[in-house]
Amino acid sequence: MEKRTRSEQMSDRIEERIVTGIYPPGMRLDEVELAAGFGVSRTPIREALIQLSSTGLVEIRPRRGAIVADIGPQQLWEMFEVMAELEAMCGRLAARRISKEEQTALVAAHEACEAARDRKDADEYYRLNEQFHHLIYAASHNSFLQAQAAALHRRLKPYRRLQLRVRDRMNSSFSEHAGILDAILSEKGELAAERLRDHVVVQGQRFADLVSSLPLLNQAIR
Repeated sequence: MEKRTRSEQMSDRIEERIVTGIYPPGMRLDEVELAAGFGVSRTPIREALIQLSSTGLVEIRPRRGAIVADIGPQQLWEMFEVMAELEAMCGRLAARRISKEEQTALVAAHEACEAARDRKDADEYYRLNEQFHHLIYAASHNSFLQAQAAALHRRLKPYRRLQLRVRDRMNSSFSEHAGILDAILSEKGELAAERLRDHVVVQGQRFADLVSSLPLLNQAIR
């Protein structure tokens, strides 16, 4: 597994506390207090806050510093809705344009996800799951679409990651990946688009599960 930097580790830990409500919207994230709380220097905290500002979870304001952004359920649902359509487009194009080398890399990413799932390592599964999706974006061979999909994926990262801790979502996710992989390798563009859309969109009971799980997860993170 690739060694992660201290700032990336801090970004994940702060991110989880924001998403689960430990750090509520509008809260000022003081670098000194966070550094003391996590037992690190201010440098990785500062870098982590900059990373989180790029995802929209944190706002860097003049004279106020880093503030937790307010993302409501409606905005969250809308972002997932757009993400599903972007990924569907990537899957449709990838089924037509993916190279042999990219096929090999996508299969390897899928197999790595399986190993993480078998270990029940949700965070490692997410990192490998992220790689699987980014390989599909790249295989679309549309650089503008790839950039847009990657940007929104980054914005939704904490919510997609925490979804994997809800009920049996990791197993379901892996099964859905298998169907997506099969459609792309079989050059079935519309089927790949349909399966990616269904895989990504969070609506109905899945959305209710995600929203209701956020405040409950904070007990495991504190």
